[in-house]
Amino acid sequence: MAKWLNDALFYEIYPQSFNDTNADGIGDIPGIIEKLDYIKDLGCNALWLNPCFLSPFMDAGYDVQDYYTVAPRYGTNEDLKQLFEQAHARDMHVLLDLVPGHTSVYHKWFLESMKQEKNQFSDRYIWTNTVWEYPENMGCLTGISERDGSVALNFFSAQPALNYGFYKITKPWQQPMDAPGPKATLEEMKNIMRFWLKMGCDGFRVDMAGSLVKQDEESKGIIALWQNVRAFLDEEFPEAAMISEWGEPDKSLQGGFHMDFLLHFGPSHYNDLFRCDYPYFSKEGKGDISAFVQKYLENYEKSEKKGLICIPSGNHDMDRLARRLSQEEMKIAFAFLLSMPGAPFIYYGDEIGMRYVENLVSVEGGYNRTGSRSPMQWDDGVNAGFSTAPAEKLYIRQDESKDRPTVQGQMADETSLFHEIKKLIQVRKAHPALWNKGEINFVYAEENAYPFAYVRTNHPEDAEEKILVVLNPSEKDTCFESALSLKEVIYSYGSPAYTHNGKIIVPACSVSFIKL
Repeated sequence: MAKWLNDALFYEIYPQSFNDTNADGIGDIPGIIEKLDYIKDLGCNALWLNPCFLSPFMDAGYDVQDYYTVAPRYGTNEDLKQLFEQAHARDMHVLLDLVPGHTSVYHKWFLESMKQEKNQFSDRYIWTNTVWEYPENMGCLTGISERDGSVALNFFSAQPALNYGFYKITKPWQQPMDAPGPKATLEEMKNIMRFWLKMGCDGFRVDMAGSLVKQDEESKGIIALWQNVRAFLDEEFPEAAMISEWGEPDKSLQGGFHMDFLLHFGPSHYNDLFRCDYPYFSKEGKGDISAFVQKYLENYEKSEKKGLICIPSGNHDMDRLARRLSQEEMKIAFAFLLSMPGAPFIYYGDEIGMRYVENLVSVEGGYNRTGSRSPMQWDDGVNAGFSTAPAEKLYIRQDESKDRPTVQGQMADETSLFHEIKKLIQVRKAHPALWNKGEINFVYAEENAYPFAYVRTNHPEDAEEKILVVLNPSEKDTCFESALSLKEVIYSYGSPAYTHNGKIIVPACSVSFIKL
C-alpha cells in the first residue's frame, strides 16, 4: 500500500463550488491552488477532487465527454499539473475522481458506437441487437441512432454504460469479459489512469467501482477486473492510491483497492448516525448506534480487520451534516469521524458547519443534492468570498442567511467547530493508535442506548498504544460497567469521563479520549 495513506486525511473538493478566481461564478483549479495552505492548516494532507474533465455537465461532471482534458471552466491540463506540483511541495497528495462505468452521450466513443457500420467503438458500450429489445434491470436509450439496438444506461439518460462484459450470459448480445470490446474498454481505462498518474496525480477515487461487470451477483468478475488493474498499477505506479465507492470492503480490498467508502445507501446504517429522524449524534438521545456497529463489524471481519473502511463527514451526494445537527452536536460527530479507522474524509465546508440550502432548483443533475453543493463561504465579503461575479451568476445560489458560517468568522472564534476539528486532527496525528490502519474494539454500543465507546489500538507493526474513545451526544449523563483502567485524558470536549464503583461515568454532551 502507498505509505502516504497510513496517515492520510482527505478534504473533498467539489471544484465548481470551492473558489472562483476569474469571476465567472464557477470555482476553478487556480482557486484550489490558492487555498492549499488553508487546507493544510486545517490538518488535511490529501485532496479528493470531484470530476474535473470535459463534460456537458448534465450530471455535474460525472458524465465525462473527454477523460484526457480538463473542463475549460476549471482551467487547463497545465493548471491541474500545477495543482499536483503545488500540493506535492506542501507534502500533500491529490486523488482524481475516475468514472469508469459510463460516459456522456457526447463522448466521441459513444458517437462512433451509434454508427451502423462496425468500428473500434461499436462494442465500447452495451447494445442489444435490436431496437425492440431492452436490457433487463437497466435503463436504456432506444431509437436514437442509425444503429439497430438499444443502449444500456447507468443512472441518467445522458450516461450510456461502458461495456466491461457480463459475468453470466443470458442473451445473445451480452458479451463475456474476455471479448474484444470489454477488453478494449478496460485497457483504455488503464491508459486514462496512466496519463494522469504520469502528470503527477497520486491515485483515484473510483465512482461506483463495484458496478462495472454486469450480471455478476457474487462480484467474482468485478473483483478479477480490479485485480487486473491492481497488477498494472503495482508494475508501473506502485505508490498510486485506489479508493473505491463500493460499500463492500471485503470485495473491494480483495480486488486491490486500498480503502473503501462506507456508503449512505444500502445496508451500512451510516444514515443512523447523522441523517435520519433521530440521528445518534443528536442531543435528543433518541438514536441507535447498534445496527451501524453490527454492520461495521461484519465488514471489519470480512476485510480481515484491515480497518480501511472510510467514513466521510458527507459528500456531494448527501445532505449536509448541519441539516440535522447543530454546531455543538457536530463537534461530537467529528470526534467520532476523526477517531475511527480508515482515512477520514471531510467534505468542503463541513469543517465550518455549512448548511444544506433548502428549496433550490436542481443544478446540473443535482436535484435534492443541490443544497449540499452550494459555494464555499470564506468571509464576509462579496458572495462570502467565493466569487466576485454578480450573485445571480453563481453556479449555485449560496446560503443567504445573515448568520451563515464562514471560515473567517470561525477562525476568529476559538470555540468554533473549525477549531475543534483542527484540534481533533492534531490529536489523531499525535497518536498512532488513532491512525488509519489502527485496530478497533467496540466496548459499549447497545441498542437504543448511550454512550458509545470503543478502544483503538496500534497497527500490529507499531509500538503498543491503547486509547479509549467515549462519546455521549445525548444531553443526559450516562454510564456503563467496565473494568478498564483509565490513565491519561488526551482529549476531551465537555466534562471528561471518569470511573466510579466499577463504572465509567460519561457526562452529557461529552467526548473523552483516554489512554489505557
